Order: sequence, then C-alpha cells, then structure tokens
Amino acid sequence: MKNFKMVLCYDGSRYNGWQKQGNTAHTLQETLERILAEIAGTDTEVFGSGRTDAGTHALGQTANFHMDWKQDTEALRGAINARLPEDIGVCALEEVDDRFHARLHAKAKRYVYTIWTGDMPPVFWRKYSFWCRERLDEEAMRQAASVFVGTHDFKSFCANKRMKKSTVRTIYDISLRKEGQRLILSFTGNGFLYQMVRILMGTLLEVGEGKRKPSDMAEILAAKNREAAGFTAPSRGLMLERVFYETDMKEIEQI
Repeated sequence: MKNFKMVLCYDGSRYNGWQKQGNTAHTLQETLERILAEIAGTDTEVFGSGRTDAGTHALGQTANFHMDWKQDTEALRGAINARLPEDIGVCALEEVDDRFHARLHAKAKRYVYTIWTGDMPPVFWRKYSFWCRERLDEEAMRQAASVFVGTHDFKSFCANKRMKKSTVRTIYDISLRKEGQRLILSFTGNGFLYQMVRILMGTLLEVGEGKRKPSDMAEILAAKNREAAGFTAPSRGLMLERVFYETDMKEIEQI
C-alpha cells in the first residue's frame, strides 16, 4: 500500500464541513472517501490536516490516504478529479513516506478571511466574503491584530466552551491588505481552536466599526471567556489557504 499526500481546493458552500458525520453523507471527507473507494475497489480512509466548518472554503487543504495503485500519481490524480464534483479539485498529489500523516505532522496553517467593503452587495463574491456595511478603521484593526501575535491562551476565542485540552496557541502573523473592494485578513499560526479565526475576525470587525478599542484586546485575552470576545464572523468569508509542514517552516521563520 502506498501513502499519498494530496492538496485540495474546494468551495465549501454546500457541504456540512470537512469531517464525516453520522447524520449526513454530505461532507468533504465522505465525498472523497466514496470516490477513492470506487477507484481502489475497497474502503479508503482519508485523513485531513484538520476540520473546516460548514460553508468554509479551502485553497490548500492537505490530506493523505493509503492505496494499492500501480500506475503513476498523475494518472491517479486524473482519475480522482474525473469523479469529483465541480466544487472540489485535487491540486497536487504525490507519494510520500508511509509514516506521513496530514494532521499529526502539520506544523502551521494559514487562513484568509475576506470582507467586502463596497456600497452594493458582493454579487459575484457573495459566497466568498462577508459584506460589512460600516466604514472600517483599518489602522485600528491592525493595532488590535498585533496584540494577538505571539503565544497566548485563546480560550476567549474558542466556541467549544467544554474544551478540556490546552487553549494556548501561537499566532505568527496577522496581516491586512486591500484588493479593490475586498479587505483580506491573513492569519498564520501553529494551530487554531474551534471557530477561533471567525471569532478573531468578528472581534477585529467590531474594532474597525468603533465598537471596541485596540487596547481592549489584552483584556479579552486575559478574560479567558468566550463572552468577552466579539461575534463569530460567517463561515463563507473564510478560506484555508495553506498547511505548512516541517520542510515549509523556513517560510514561517521569515515572517
């Protein structure tokens, strides 16, 4: 059996998240496993680098699976893409060491969140951005975001109130850039809690709207209470851009 690493892109609009669930077959993991089983002729488990919420998209989700495949990897990639629905694609596929695990070996991730700042609805970006009707103070948002960079306890930014494991995470960088009517925020960290990026985003939006001050961020972190942070931004604006592994970490060091 060979171990294959694949990089996926998908539009998460019509899926109930990444992880397969007992009450629905309409998840990304279930869809991929069904197609790989057709190709392999046997059940094939797919291991993702992590879960993405319902409605969240990916440009570079990473996963791995084991399969007895005799042809080259491009032939396998072609066979998978030929069977996938049009909102999922395999960008890259390679055979890797048998010990490689997409989740256990992931070192960092980068998510991007897109805000639409135009004065009319984002007709062609409606599934990939959150329309903010208020004028945003981008400099205040940058100041607030800088407080989150570093190693902190992000319990205030975790939607799982029963979380028993450590809520300490390291954020390497949060950047803001403007592209036309889109304000794009990029979050790079060694890991993210359940809905953490969306809660960070909602909190930063409240800063941009003048509802909170950048100086409030340290107090929110210290509270270790979900109620202290801002609202949870909608999943449609969120995209998993990239998963970093050991060989990619030099790029993180240069941030």
